[in-house]
Amino acid sequence: MHAPPSSESATDPRRLWPRRAISGGILLLGGGLLGWWLFLQLGQPFDVDRWWNEWLPADPGPVGLVFGLVMNRIGGTWVGVFAIPIATAIALVLLRRPWAAGYFVVASALSALAVQLIKGLVDRSRPEDILVTTDAGSYPSGHTANAATIAVVAFIVFPRVWVLVAGVVWTVLMGLSRTVVHAHWASDTFGGMLIGAGVALIVAAMFTAQLERERTALLQRRS
Repeated sequence: MHAPPSSESATDPRRLWPRRAISGGILLLGGGLLGWWLFLQLGQPFDVDRWWNEWLPADPGPVGLVFGLVMNRIGGTWVGVFAIPIATAIALVLLRRPWAAGYFVVASALSALAVQLIKGLVDRSRPEDILVTTDAGSYPSGHTANAATIAVVAFIVFPRVWVLVAGVVWTVLMGLSRTVVHAHWASDTFGGMLIGAGVALIVAAMFTAQLERERTALLQRRS
């Protein structure tokens, strides 16, 4: 028999939720301040944005184009917005993690809402050599924000090193793909990472007690 976590445990909700809330708030604030700075600069790209966009070829070639188009579909369109979140939520419920499923759905929805609100406020123009069809508003990258949200949720629900590494790689690849097809400036993807991860951590703080009870009950059933 495994003893239940003590109040001094690293997984004690009373210790976890403020850490998650503060960390998420800092990331979200950083993404918001970057957006405010861009708003004051009328959305003009930074020097590093111009350099990166010019360094990437206007024609990424067949490999780069396929990479960009596949990531574009997975991270957006109906596949990324509806199919993957619904399938993931159903899978979590089947794994007896209904609170984890609820956390994922709420975090994904609020991340998407935050992205759209900031897009409308900043109203930044996209690069002129864009290779995909997308909506208006370049900052922040919704695809990258969604990837960062999924990465954080995955690590919160399944706290393993390999999950963290896979999430970081996935988020970086998504951000890279958005610049390969010239759909975003590099700073758009950085802002998307901050906002997506920040929202996921703040929502995790709200769900901390339920998620930890659910995790403990699952471990007890397996022991």
